[in-house]
Amino acid sequence: MLDRSTIKKLAAEAGFDLCGVAPCRRLADGERRFREWLGRGCQASLGYLERNAEKRFDPRLLVEGARTAVVCAVGYKNSAGEGYPAGHRAKVASYACTRDYHDTIRAMLARLFAELKALHPDLGGRCFVDTAPLAEKLWAVEAGLGWIGRQSLLVTPRLGTYVLLGELLLCDETESYDAPFEGSRCGECRNCVDTCPTGAVAENRTIDARRCISCHTIEREPAEGIDLDGWIFGCDTCQSCCPYNRRAPLHANRAFDPLFDPAAMTPADWLAMDEKEFSARFGSTPLTRSGLQRIQQNLNKENE
Repeated sequence: MLDRSTIKKLAAEAGFDLCGVAPCRRLADGERRFREWLGRGCQASLGYLERNAEKRFDPRLLVEGARTAVVCAVGYKNSAGEGYPAGHRAKVASYACTRDYHDTIRAMLARLFAELKALHPDLGGRCFVDTAPLAEKLWAVEAGLGWIGRQSLLVTPRLGTYVLLGELLLCDETESYDAPFEGSRCGECRNCVDTCPTGAVAENRTIDARRCISCHTIEREPAEGIDLDGWIFGCDTCQSCCPYNRRAPLHANRAFDPLFDPAAMTPADWLAMDEKEFSARFGSTPLTRSGLQRIQQNLNKENE
């Protein structure tokens, strides 16, 4: 049997700011609401969300023998997350200013898992960083890390929404589990709903990807375009206006130091760039997901 306090200690040593532990089970209510969201077509071009829906809400179907979900979070807030000067037309989501978090968090989880296996040699399990069908935000709520805000993101009391998640599904129980986070602390605040320039933040704490700027700048393009509001990769509008993010500290883990300052770059800087320069400057960042051509295409749309 695993020790919850040991797991949290090792998670902190691996570089995580938050860690919670929950028993693996089926989140039936979450699955129901997710299927209703799919039924409304809100996934837009994100067709992969339609696959393996049952696994997202029952990790025992994802990892045979899974008994415990260890949910870890690390803060990544940087200056870009505090907003851009008025009129800036080459905005980049703050998470994309650092080394690709998939690589960073995967290494942190691997270290945590190795330390646990050193204590429990027969321990089975797997690491996940948002590329697998796992409803990680809901599992973070189950593990007591925070609540789902009006903009559909996990909100943590201390770090706001500027957190990245990683999970370990372990094939053993712990001696105790964290209590799920109860309720919401958004109060009457509607900043994220009212500030979204395209109306993508719905009243039921979901996002309509058909109108989401982040989806329109990165994913397969939907049939109809929208005003990108100066964003060329992702969008932080519904986060930078959140009171919890305004008072959240900047990131503590140096692995999430920004590699460039998008506020210092103009549309002309991006449009003049070639593939060689783009690869040299941004090859280790999430910007490679869309690539230079798509970024320049987004900029050209802004100037149409």
